[in-house]
Amino acid sequence: MARERQIILDTETTGLYADRGDRMLEFAGIEMKKRQLTMNNLHLYIHPDRDIPEEAAAVHGITLEQLEERNAPKFEQVGRQIADFLRGAELIIHNARFDVGFLNMEFARMGLPSIEELDCEITDTLAMAREKFPGQKASLDALCSRLDVDRSKRVLHGALIDCELLAEVYLAMTREQFDLVGAEETAAAAQSADTGIAVQTAGGGLRILRADAEETAAHLEYLAELDKASGGQCLWTAEKTEQA
Repeated sequence: MARERQIILDTETTGLYADRGDRMLEFAGIEMKKRQLTMNNLHLYIHPDRDIPEEAAAVHGITLEQLEERNAPKFEQVGRQIADFLRGAELIIHNARFDVGFLNMEFARMGLPSIEELDCEITDTLAMAREKFPGQKASLDALCSRLDVDRSKRVLHGALIDCELLAEVYLAMTREQFDLVGAEETAAAAQSADTGIAVQTAGGGLRILRADAEETAAHLEYLAELDKASGGQCLWTAEKTEQA
């Protein structure tokens, strides 16, 4: 059963290795419920309590001087806030092993529960993309291009902008699945309640909308006009359908 609350999540760090002394520099999480962004977001710059290698700064543009100018807190000051924000949610992450590894490392330093102990479910959009588009590039940039997501504002890697792009990518990758199992039934039920159109359940749980008398009359009138305009060649009139 899908979690009611989802968090699209990204981090920036001093390097690639949570188990070799690298630390978190930026955390961003944006909340989504029922495929709608709630604007209940958490975005934090974090002082790593160590240096930031030039090669890492070249990727995300974050320097120690910038963090000190912002008076950025250390992780110990914000770790509990992050843990509480994530608790019980489905976490949607691109290359989840990386971000979860850093979060668990930082939580462990504080004696806080791990992501798993916070009862979070993890959805890795990198794995989703590799399954959906086998043999093709699965980076966030490549997915934005493939799914027509505008990434023009993404000059450098940044946790917040990457979360915003990932949210659009995730919605695009799952739209077809959602439409089949959720949206059609919801729309059919709403239309039935609003207009009185008969709705029947077919095999597989899909909904069938039956046209009412007014719609049927309008359809027949249109077919008659089409038949006249085509010199009697319309194949969808009742008489020709019966002959077929």
